[in-house]
Amino acid sequence: MKRALITGITGQDGRHLSEHLVHQGYRVCGLLRGQQNPKRALVEREVPDVELLDGDLTDQVSLINALQKSRPDEVYNLGAMSFVTLSWKQSELTGNVTGLGALRMLEAIRNVQGSTLSGHTEPGIKFYQASSSEMFGRAHEVPQSERTLFHPRSPYGVAKVFAHYITVNYRESYGMFACSGILFNHEGPRRGPEFVTRKISRSVARIKLGLEDSMTLGNIEAKRDWGYAGDYVKAMHLMLQQEQPDDYVIGTGQSHSVREFAEHAFAHVGLDWRKHVRIDTDLLRPAEVDLLEADPSKARAALGWAPEVTFDDLVRMMVDADLENERPKA
Repeated sequence: MKRALITGITGQDGRHLSEHLVHQGYRVCGLLRGQQNPKRALVEREVPDVELLDGDLTDQVSLINALQKSRPDEVYNLGAMSFVTLSWKQSELTGNVTGLGALRMLEAIRNVQGSTLSGHTEPGIKFYQASSSEMFGRAHEVPQSERTLFHPRSPYGVAKVFAHYITVNYRESYGMFACSGILFNHEGPRRGPEFVTRKISRSVARIKLGLEDSMTLGNIEAKRDWGYAGDYVKAMHLMLQQEQPDDYVIGTGQSHSVREFAEHAFAHVGLDWRKHVRIDTDLLRPAEVDLLEADPSKARAALGWAPEVTFDDLVRMMVDADLENERPKA
């Protein structure tokens, strides 16, 4: 039985990935920060076969202890301060968790595995780093591939660039099997309510049910390459099954604006988005990212990966889930 350790186990991706790996026959351990973590019960309910371990990406000793206890074949570093808007308000914490957290985990793996006299780590534990399309920021080309220059436009994006390059550095310096997946926006019913797609789907459900009348959005013309999180975690797993470690862009190859997402979501319940959406300029980012669109051709060719859920299906899935969640219980 193969073993995996997942940081960020309580997040959308962590829960999807843990389910996928359990179905693949893995023994899965998840890193959980804080003894009274309110999301513990959620993970235990959704994926009861996962073993939860105490640990924190800001504390390297706890990472070493988690590695020694779980003895993983694969480590998936999904933990991060992942809400881009918050990263301007908590920039130091974002850098510490999202950027230096990856370094601490790489060092913990190197410490646990030990190094040969030549200084190269024995290739035992495989490492996956959750890189982000936000690293491209003010993109130098469209679409963006593994060769596109990074130009991050937020503390979150900057921290992800550090984590990405330190992963490359450890792969090249110590011979570690370390991969980065540069994932474009991936959503679903498990997305946190603070993210714009879930904010839209939840508000649409509440408006349809008569619980609210309107919602506020910021830059509705920003375009993103949106896919389904359940599809994307399969790409993460595939990366660590290859003979050689490498980095891959994961996305659909199509971009849609926030306005389009809202339009499709409201249309799904028979409403006109223009009658319910209000624009609030206070919600604009200090530095905007206008257009992100993936070129996933390398992942398609090398991994045999392709998304299964379309944009329209994703929007409908999220709205339907929130209609069920928000409907008053008898």
